Amino acid sequence: MYFALLGIAVGFLAGLLGIGGGTVMVPMLTSIFLSLGIQHDHVVHLALGTSMASIVLTAISSLVAHHKRGGVQWSIVQAMTPGILLGSISATLILGFLNSTVLAGVFALFLLFVAWQMVRGKKIQHSRTLPGTAGLFAVGGGIGALSTLVSIGGGSISVPFLLRHNVAITKAIGTSAALGFPIALFGACGYWVLGHFFSDSPQGFIYFPAVAAISLMSVLFAPLGVKAAYQLPIGILKKIFALLLVGLSLKMLVTIVLP
Repeated sequence: MYFALLGIAVGFLAGLLGIGGGTVMVPMLTSIFLSLGIQHDHVVHLALGTSMASIVLTAISSLVAHHKRGGVQWSIVQAMTPGILLGSISATLILGFLNSTVLAGVFALFLLFVAWQMVRGKKIQHSRTLPGTAGLFAVGGGIGALSTLVSIGGGSISVPFLLRHNVAITKAIGTSAALGFPIALFGACGYWVLGHFFSDSPQGFIYFPAVAAISLMSVLFAPLGVKAAYQLPIGILKKIFALLLVGLSLKMLVTIVLP
């Protein structure tokens, strides 16, 4: 039941704000896994990997929905995807040397940063042009690395980047949703491989029963989020979501860093 409810929230948010839902899933999955008796040393790794794997189908559903509305700028996706692959691999190598307490602290701080971005109200200057292929490759590498490290679809990073470079809001959200697919796919593969080196689980750092439940519900609800993105006041919704992120950040700190 808990996994299904998470899937509903993840799918809707992916379509609405162009995010993968990891910001919501990771703190909640961490709490659920602890209640199931998962060892503390790897519980955040398992939450991050499960979250990333769950984003794959959500990203596909959101991508298709935005593509049907003409909201994806595929030239950007094509240029950034190789960088995303390299960044994801690099982050995976780092993750194996971080324990759950460090990961939880990093993730909590990231949530606070995303919340601050959403409420600061700074107007984005639409005066820059997108960098060339090499520049987009480099940006993709950074987004891929950070997204894998904190298990997100990258929307909280890629949407502001695209907006600052004169990409329309609907195109920025749609393109970000499309970028979420390679981010989730490469990241999930990394967590699966990593788990075989640092744990005894044949599933790696991915809990597949949770992935199945979350993925099913998220695929069903992602199109509803896309529809809402074209009808609701996104600015107000982002402020509400920012408050949720602050609460989830505090929950992560209390659960892992300050038990």
